[in-house]
Amino acid sequence: MTMTSSKKLPNGTTGYKLQPEDFAQINRRNLAAFQVGWNYERMQHTGYLWIILPQLRKIYGDGTPELKQMAKLHCGPFFNTSNFLNTIITGIDLAIEEQDGVESSEAVASLKTGLMGPFASIGDSIFGSLLPTIFGALAANMAIQGNPLGILIWVIANIVVDWFRCKQTHIAYEQGMKLVTTMSDKLNAITDAAAVMGVFMVGALVATNVNITFAWVPDIGGVTVNFQNIFNMIMPRLVPACLVGFVYWLLGKKGMTSTKAIFIVLFLSIALGALGIIAKG
Repeated sequence: MTMTSSKKLPNGTTGYKLQPEDFAQINRRNLAAFQVGWNYERMQHTGYLWIILPQLRKIYGDGTPELKQMAKLHCGPFFNTSNFLNTIITGIDLAIEEQDGVESSEAVASLKTGLMGPFASIGDSIFGSLLPTIFGALAANMAIQGNPLGILIWVIANIVVDWFRCKQTHIAYEQGMKLVTTMSDKLNAITDAAAVMGVFMVGALVATNVNITFAWVPDIGGVTVNFQNIFNMIMPRLVPACLVGFVYWLLGKKGMTSTKAIFIVLFLSIALGALGIIAKG
């Protein structure tokens, strides 16, 4: 849809106010292709502009100098945040631009720069790590036991997350800058709580889903030494914990990738299993 306006307000806008269909369009674009234009130089800057470009055209008019100015502003600087919370920034941004137009350029740039870091931390911790760990563990355990409800749990969890991503756009638009001031004193607490819960869930997953035991039982001087029993007396599930620690150590090496680490663990598992040193728990 193109928009032209023969009459402009002093702030360079057409006076257009976002409608429900605008939020629906923003959410569709955000869910489908926000990260498609991701690059190493400026990361999500083109994706951010793309999801709000139709609304900018309505606010400033199609092909106007004001539209070009604000498009350059959004597409110019580095921008990278959590794709689970990015539309909070989008909603606040559009509320400000509706109100102040091109005069809001400095405020909008500061808004994006100031919020992208905290929202990246919170969004990635909660929606990128914590929730997938919790619901993924539940779904995987149920699937291992042959319960088909496992996949249903995973699907429902993702539907709820996507619904939240859509809902927050309108809430952020309605609340504007008040949302930032309301949440500012809670950001660190939320991040810390998510980090603690994430570590807790990783530990629980190691204990329940990494099933490996030390199978080698040597006979030394007529005495059978059961190393697995010794390890259990030191700490239950010690061998799985050591395996996870080994993987973390690998990933800390320069040039190591998760794919390489998987193949290393796979090769060692096959080799040590064939020699009878380790076995499935």
